[in-house]
Amino acid sequence: MTVSNLDIERCLIDLLSRRAATASICPSDVARALVSDEDGWRALMPSVRQTAAKLAREERISITQGSETLTPDRIDHGPIRLRRGPKF
Repeated sequence: MTVSNLDIERCLIDLLSRRAATASICPSDVARALVSDEDGWRALMPSVRQTAAKLAREERISITQGSETLTPDRIDHGPIRLRRGPKF
């Protein structure tokens, strides 16, 4: 099965909508929800981050690292969390 960016976007929004408004998710939560085997979900991670960056530019989500909110162009390394944005 091929996972599209639209599949990733829908899954990300769905996972966030099921949690408290102040909760966050890990990008790997999205990848694991879409692909069950470890090699498959790990391979999907760059696409999940790219889709998260797109949604952050649209202010639909916020991307954080620790207590800092990151701009979409700063998510290329390190652990990040995804949260509801102002236009969620």
